[in-house]
Amino acid sequence: MLEGKRQKQVAGVIHEEITAIFRKMGLSMVDGGLVSISSVKITPDLLEARIYLSVFQAKDNTEVLKKIEERSSEIKRELASKLKQQLRRIPEFKYFLDDTLDQVFKMEELFKKIEGEKKDE
Repeated sequence: MLEGKRQKQVAGVIHEEITAIFRKMGLSMVDGGLVSISSVKITPDLLEARIYLSVFQAKDNTEVLKKIEERSSEIKRELASKLKQQLRRIPEFKYFLDDTLDQVFKMEELFKKIEGEKKDE
């Protein structure tokens, strides 16, 4: 399904503000790992935001996700204070791990392995 113009605008604003909130709350570094927001997708009714987190070098990604979900109400309150003039309702947040980076590293390892096997032949 294609995203509408308003969806993209709201998602962009939420992405920027949540990134700033994460920095302010110290959530950009959790368990020795770096956490960044890779993307925000919002439903057509603007009532649910799916926030995709990219976690780099953390011991346990699910633990990082759990810690962020525990502070979700705090994050939402901060966002509401910043966006109260722009949005009637602040969407509900759902957090997901974005494993794109992990897949890229796996693919690179496979390519290196294949290249090494070709050289051996």
